Amino acid sequence: MQRILIINGPNLNLLGRREPEVYGTASMQTCLDSLRARYAGKADIAYIQSNHEGDIIDAIQQAWTEGKADGIVLNAGAYTHTSLAIADAIASVALPVVEVHISNVWSRETIRHKSLISGVCRGVIAGFGLGSYSLAVEALITDN
Repeated sequence: MQRILIINGPNLNLLGRREPEVYGTASMQTCLDSLRARYAGKADIAYIQSNHEGDIIDAIQQAWTEGKADGIVLNAGAYTHTSLAIADAIASVALPVVEVHISNVWSRETIRHKSLISGVCRGVIAGFGLGSYSLAVEALITDN
């Protein structure tokens, strides 16, 4: 069974309430419950959310150094577009990381069109709402 760590970055703790026209009305807990039910017996899914860049870096590193995960699903939120430090953390670990976005970032503000982390991730999934997480988990469990 694959151990998948989902890491969400800043402001994603407000899913279900924040900008529902962009992010929908379902909470992350609803998404996690669905993922855990769908992938029962195939994947053990852990979850971390932080509004702090260093916490995200620590989670990425610990997933590898402490053997906590076989793969990471990462929605770095706004840090996607600004954090070379998170990109370096991803490049430093021998784990596949799938970059995820709930919205289609390329249909939004120009600043969101550039990702500093895409180049060090296994792949990018964007624009499928919370279904993006399921697609990422599927990619990780079928890839290994």
